[in-house]
Amino acid sequence: MSSSLLNTLIDRLRVLPTVGPRSARRMALHLLQSDRAGGVKLSQALADAMTNINNCQQCQNFTEQTLCGVCSDQERDRSLLCVVENPADVDVIEMASDYQGYYFVLMGRLSPLDGIGPDDLGMEKLFELIRSVGVNEVILATSTSVEGDATAYYISDQLVNDDLKVTRLMTGMSAGSELEAISGSMLKQAFTLRQPFPASA
Repeated sequence: MSSSLLNTLIDRLRVLPTVGPRSARRMALHLLQSDRAGGVKLSQALADAMTNINNCQQCQNFTEQTLCGVCSDQERDRSLLCVVENPADVDVIEMASDYQGYYFVLMGRLSPLDGIGPDDLGMEKLFELIRSVGVNEVILATSTSVEGDATAYYISDQLVNDDLKVTRLMTGMSAGSELEAISGSMLKQAFTLRQPFPASA
């Protein structure tokens, strides 16, 4: 009979994306059999991260400080604000493009069926930021999923009366694409050749 502690460990490992029962069991058994010291370090790192990593007060990205490294960088271009769905998107754009503006991380996308509305994504905070720091262009870098499209349209609709440019990454992004799934060269091209949004704007 399996240990109750082992079963609990396996169950906890399954909170990770794409980790099913078999993968979780392999991970747990590997740590117990071959790398107990690594398992202890992992648990300590998880505890520290869960306790000390919060959201940037300006862009909502993850940080241990009041402001993240991007928001605290005074050398970046305050006239540009790129709206993304999650922190991983920031990393992808930073690695693949020459973008030097700021970001706003929604931490998700609109999904009425899942009960996720504008308030859950900090939309009011986004619009307040746009109107308070002199943003000239809002770049919508949401996914091309149904929810990502709805999110992009919602944001552009809320900004229709503002005197600024709204664009979206289009080139090289097929329907349903997430930023993480796009090659660096394609993402750089999509960023460089971004288009007005909506297209009729």
